[in-house]
This record gives sequence, C-alpha cells and structure tokens, in this order.
Amino acid sequence: MTIQTTSNLTGAVGTRYSQKYQRAAKVRRLYDQLAENTLSAPQHEIESRRGLGATYTYNFASDMSPGTTAISQTADITPQILYDATTTLTTTSRGEAIKWSELLDLSAYTDFVAIRSEKVGENAMETIDNQARAAALKGSLVIRKVARTALASGTTTHNWNEAAMWSASSIMQGLKCPAFIDGAGSRSFLAIAHPDAFYDLFHSGNVLSAIQYGGLPGSILFNGEVGSIAGFKLLISPWAKVFGGVGNDASASSDAYVLNANCAPLDKTIYVTTGTNCGCGRMLTLGTGETSSTHYDTNERVRWISGTTACVIVGEGANGGVRFAHTTAEYVYNGDTVYPVAYGSPGSLVKVFASDVGEFGELVGPLSDGLAHQWQSLAWKWYGAYGRIAENRILRGEYSSSLDISS
Repeated sequence: MTIQTTSNLTGAVGTRYSQKYQRAAKVRRLYDQLAENTLSAPQHEIESRRGLGATYTYNFASDMSPGTTAISQTADITPQILYDATTTLTTTSRGEAIKWSELLDLSAYTDFVAIRSEKVGENAMETIDNQARAAALKGSLVIRKVARTALASGTTTHNWNEAAMWSASSIMQGLKCPAFIDGAGSRSFLAIAHPDAFYDLFHSGNVLSAIQYGGLPGSILFNGEVGSIAGFKLLISPWAKVFGGVGNDASASSDAYVLNANCAPLDKTIYVTTGTNCGCGRMLTLGTGETSSTHYDTNERVRWISGTTACVIVGEGANGGVRFAHTTAEYVYNGDTVYPVAYGSPGSLVKVFASDVGEFGELVGPLSDGLAHQWQSLAWKWYGAYGRIAENRILRGEYSSSLDISS
C-alpha cells in the first residue's frame, strides 16, 4: 500500500512557509472541444435500468447515387440499394487517489491540506482530456511531408505554415468533414496545436490574429483560440500533444541516452549513462519514443542547462524540475520534436459518460481509513470514453518547428 507519510513529504513538516506559492497553470479542456457529440448514460433508469454499457455502436447509411437518366415514359425507375456500416466505441474508466497519515495533517505548516483537492481536480481534468487527445490523434488519416522520424526542424517545408493549412482545409472539405457554424454564420473547422508549431505558422504569412476578430470577447468561441486561417479556428495551447525527440536526429552521434538513476517529480538533475551530446538538441524528452500510434502520457520535455552524465535541467514541474517519475533505463532523446495538429470540428469525436459520476468525473472523499482512522484519502473517478465516429471527420497533420534548430 502506497501511503503519504512524514518521511516522503519532509518539506511540509516543521517549517512555516509563505502561503503564496508559484503553482503550475491549471489544465484546461482542449481536445474535449472536439467532442460536441455527447451521450450521457444513466447508470440506473427507473424503467429499463440501462447501465453505461461496455460498447456503443453507431450505424451509417450510404448515400444514394445522383440521378443520371431522364424518366422513361415506358419503363419504371430502377430503385437504388442503400448500404450500411457500423463503428463501435468501447467504454473505459479512470481514477487516481492520494492517501496521507493523520500525523502529517497534525504536523504540516504548509498548505498541503488546501492544495490536495486542487491537485486531484487538475489530475482528473488532464487524465480525462488525455482520452480525448488519444482519440483525436491516433487515426489513420494523416498528412506529413516525410516519415515522422525524418521530419526536420531545418527544413522549411516540414514546418507548419499557411500552405499546410490550406492543404488540410482542402482535404477536410473534399472528404465532406462536418463543419460547425460560428457566430458570424461561417462554416469553420478547428486546428489544435502547440505554441512551438504556431511559431512557424505565425511567421509564415497572413495569419489572422485574435485582434482581427474586432476585440470582442464574445467572438472567442473555444479555449485557447487565438485566430483564424484557411477556415480553421486556431486553438494554441502548451497542453497540446507533442512527439518529443522522435523527429530528425539533433546529434551527430546519437539521439537516445538512457537514465542510469531513478528520477522523482520535481528533481532538477537527471543522470544518464552518457551525455556527450545532451546539449545538442533544443529540448530533451524523457520517456518512450512515440514513433507509431502509441501515446505515453508521462513523456515530458526538459531544457538542458549543463552537465554530461549528471545533467542539470529546467522542466515543466511546479518548481522548474520534472513533472513525473522516470525509472532507470528510460530513454532521453535529443532529436527534433514532431508536432501533431488535430484538424476537426466539435463533431469530430463522440463522448459517452456515466451521468451518475459526471462528465468530468466525481470527487470521492476525504475518507478515513484504518482502525484508528489514522489515514485519510482523496480520490476521483470517471467512467466513459472518447471515440472517433468516422475517419473522415478528423485529420492529423505532423510538422517540425524551426525553433528546434538552435539549442
């Protein structure tokens, strides 16, 4: 049983700190915005007692062929045959918890008590949105100039630019991807991307910035929306998925190192077996290389500062260290990052959830445990799924960023 004790949270005991902390920005819904199609499944209905179910099946009917002949005066019209197809969405569940000792509450002077609910809530939102992200970015409809492992920051045609946007727009419209009607009555799509990819798009030409909406807050329809181009609303967020270090090799010798010591959250130094070229790349990626359709939620990028086998880094953790735990033998990559862009609309994904637990999960606790109630726990849980209704409703573009050229 993993239990928080005074030993592994020693910084919270015995010393009074200021209550004003520098905390990481809250996670916002991002890829969930592609899931306007929402099914709330009651776990217990009075009459049918229909549960959430293990799968949901969607039926599709083919279109009729356009008429090509005039109506005959002597022969009847030949009727057409409609065809159908199905796609199935499999439900899943997620939940995480923290547990601490009563002695910790009695001893701690910091605001550990106050931040627990906040951290659990942030974890729930990030975890659930990761399900939407995986559904959005694992499809078979993809555009990129070369193979993912060959995308190079120094090759302009591999970067995200206006030409890439117009190409994506042509594909989306040609495949009859459902658009949405915005406040101005225009048909639009969404493009979700990381700020590093947006750097090249912004500098490549006539990007319409947010100020060209006329400065009206009501015209901003989505979280992270910064402008529009080629019929796409641009949703730019640091929480957008990246495939770190799997592009073109940044190092002349090797782009994959190995951790030779465990790395704990908030650590500011990582230890690698060899690190001759660790400083060659703009960013280092800790985790497993995402060269195919598999995603790893705890992959993260850090900035190398100094060192070879003992590398001082700056990361995305609350204190400038790493966010997640990494174990010995995990890889450290210094190659170019690949930036996927999700092109779609609010009708691209479908979301189903158990209404008794809620669309974004349910907080459980704090609960007391132990014969003397000497422990307490706080948890969240969620039951549901995100899925792709049809492949022609969402397109994935993959690009490099010229920001990776320099270290």
